[in-house]
Amino acid sequence: MPIEQQKIDAHNHALLPEHRRKLEYITAGLPDAGGVLRKLIDFQVAIPSWALGTGGTRFGRFSGGGEPRSLEEKIADIGLLHALNRSSGAISLHIPWDIPTDAAAVKALAAQFGLRFDAMNSNTFQDQPGQPYSYKYGSLQHVRKEVRHQAIDHNIEVIRYGEELGSTSLTVWLADGSCFPGQLNFRQAFQHTLEGLKEIYAALPADWKMFVEYKAFEPNFYSTTVGDWGQSLLYTSKLGPKAYTLVDLGHHLPNANIEQIVALLLMEGKLGGFHFNDSKYGDDDLTVGSIKPYQLFLIFNELVEGMDARHMDHAHDLGWMIDASHNVKDPLEDLLQSVEAILLTYAQALLVDRQKLVSAQQDNDPVAAQEVLQNSFRTDVRALVAEARLRAGGALDPLAFYRSEQIRKRLIKERGAGKVATGL
Repeated sequence: MPIEQQKIDAHNHALLPEHRRKLEYITAGLPDAGGVLRKLIDFQVAIPSWALGTGGTRFGRFSGGGEPRSLEEKIADIGLLHALNRSSGAISLHIPWDIPTDAAAVKALAAQFGLRFDAMNSNTFQDQPGQPYSYKYGSLQHVRKEVRHQAIDHNIEVIRYGEELGSTSLTVWLADGSCFPGQLNFRQAFQHTLEGLKEIYAALPADWKMFVEYKAFEPNFYSTTVGDWGQSLLYTSKLGPKAYTLVDLGHHLPNANIEQIVALLLMEGKLGGFHFNDSKYGDDDLTVGSIKPYQLFLIFNELVEGMDARHMDHAHDLGWMIDASHNVKDPLEDLLQSVEAILLTYAQALLVDRQKLVSAQQDNDPVAAQEVLQNSFRTDVRALVAEARLRAGGALDPLAFYRSEQIRKRLIKERGAGKVATGL
């Protein structure tokens, strides 16, 4: 659904006086407001194709209506998000949920909306219609060679789709593991998985990256073959320089120090990508920043410090993506909220006084260090993020615009109320 720029401009015009007042207040105390705004404008968060429909659990799924019926409609939905926030300029596909039947046409359509294709995602955690072998007992870890080769061939197929679309990275997430003690041999499962990953890695184009994602549990509840960042790092270190660990915020056991994990992976040059979401008890399907905003800030603090230490480009040297399933919210509203939370937290991390923080650390002064971090975290940076959107051509208040234009209602009228989009 195309959004007319004049409507966005009219929306912005009505909000400009109050916005300018707030912007002047925040920028008055910033030594380099222009530099922060440039970084915010450049920062893009990829939207996964599977997050555009209403999610669910094994107990049920309740469609909100107007969900995208095809890959082309998913691209249009992400184009709509990008038109409003100017920070959703990439789409991440999951194969076989979203196989492009005409890659050239799909790529051209994405370009019309100002979108590029981010990481490609394979699927060896579900059995597909007509699939010769089942993944019930794993894919790359499986005791049967023919099952492992099927999973390898699928990942290589995903790479080929990605090449046609202009993607340059592959994310491998494995549901492999076991539900009961004695079900599998841990060392054999690791070796089988490593051998499979090596074959997939060998098929990567020269300019591609492989992201190896980890998850502590689910769907297996006794062991997971890539269960934590250490196991992922072990795999990627053995694979080579094009292999990196991917951190998903929800894929950790309770109270894990994710910010420390991020810092060490950056130090080793092995942090490749980031999946944003939030969680209360387990897994990762809640809106970014809705449960643990301070933890998100501490993670971003380490991301900014670590990237700067390695002279990395914040916008392009890591892969940034949302990964969530929206059970009760309008998916597009949830994604607008999530991107906003990411940018707000990124802005807060950019404002951290690094000199004062380093001084406090060198003086062994935890009180001063806490004050430095919490001063930035408590700074209201909404006007900065809104100004970055305004300068890029987006809406000052994307969610308010979305609701005032009754976009979901219009999508239901256009697509119908009963369609459920592909994905989880």
